[in-house]
Amino acid sequence: MKFEDSDDEDIELTEIEFPEIELETEDLIMILTLKKDYSKIKNIEKRKKEFIHDMKNFIDEFASNPEFEELMEYY
Repeated sequence: MKFEDSDDEDIELTEIEFPEIELETEDLIMILTLKKDYSKIKNIEKRKKEFIHDMKNFIDEFASNPEFEELMEYY
């Protein structure tokens, strides 16, 4: 996958550095890589809602994936 920068040069996806967030609870550690620029949403409350919406969609998609079933059968 390639993106174009402002100089119209192609950039490989692996060359782009995305911010990462590590979340830890008593049961899980997750490292999230943010590929979406939430800072474009100026209203902080709307930004939070958009992030939560995207996280819920991510979880729903993961839970419907056969890899989730395999993970739960193994662990």
